Amino acid sequence: MATTARRNLQQRPTAPGLAMEILDLRHFTSAELRGLLEREAELWARTLSWDYRASAEMILRYLDAKILPGYAAVDAGAVHGYSFFVYEGAKGVIGDLYVDDSFGAERRRATEQKLLTHVIETLRNSPGIHRIEAQLLVHETGAVAQPFVREGFSKHARLFMSLPISGPQSGPQANATAARELPGIDMRRWSEDDFQPGAAVITAAYRNHVDSEINDQYRTIAGSLRFLNNIVRFPGCGVFDAESSLVAIDRASRQTIGVILCSRVKDDVGHVTQVCVLPEHRGRGIGEALIAASAADLRRRRFAALSLTVTEGNARAVELYRRMGFDVKRVFDAFVWEG
Repeated sequence: MATTARRNLQQRPTAPGLAMEILDLRHFTSAELRGLLEREAELWARTLSWDYRASAEMILRYLDAKILPGYAAVDAGAVHGYSFFVYEGAKGVIGDLYVDDSFGAERRRATEQKLLTHVIETLRNSPGIHRIEAQLLVHETGAVAQPFVREGFSKHARLFMSLPISGPQSGPQANATAARELPGIDMRRWSEDDFQPGAAVITAAYRNHVDSEINDQYRTIAGSLRFLNNIVRFPGCGVFDAESSLVAIDRASRQTIGVILCSRVKDDVGHVTQVCVLPEHRGRGIGEALIAASAADLRRRRFAALSLTVTEGNARAVELYRRMGFDVKRVFDAFVWEG
């Protein structure tokens, strides 16, 4: 079927730019999308200082295995855009959306809308799917919101923030990378034994929190374990960096009370994929100390910057990051639908 679809597409005499088609992504091979993903990787590098090549290679492997559901936008035999999604039990997660600028910004926006409309319709009509999530980091807030809002998704603004950590440090940057000790608390590097206690911290920290509305994995220990496994084992959010990933331990009870996980998203850029503290231990400076220790380790290894994402409605966290010297580089959207 896939071979026949590609043959029919190649034989059709379509004028460029006049009849963009949306076709099943599984009809295509890595060779047909490699150039497109290389252009997408350039966008990630330019706008977010993020090396997307490892993620792109993983997507291309899944394409060749014919196991990646989604859609491709095709004009005159060439692929100009794509979007994919994954099934996680009763949930669908939209993993990516990218369309190149071959036909200008207006045509690109229209093609993005078409791709998302197909993806959303497919997920909503998939048996057993009761929830859909999407966070499209390289798209500015509002840029691709229309298909989601039309279908009743909730929308949450999120911030991509960055902190420079190389060169002479002064002001907030110096505070962010200054090592500090807290009374009664030990900090050490993440280890394989930290999955279960780390999941317990995440679940407790996000109970009744806006982020558990955005990512339902935070609501249960099993979901938090899946989240941790994805962060540590797979390159979807950078390559896990054990040296700058830490846990905070209460010295008296030996309980894990805080966690920070960090990945390398570029040779000299780290990204905080998770930082949280048990609710009963907030207000002791633990989150700030974890970020400072992670930043200090990265700076020692000559990293240039540390980035993170945070929900705009999480005012307490946003205030902390600003105080530490993080600047907002991009505002993007998280979308959630529950049926």
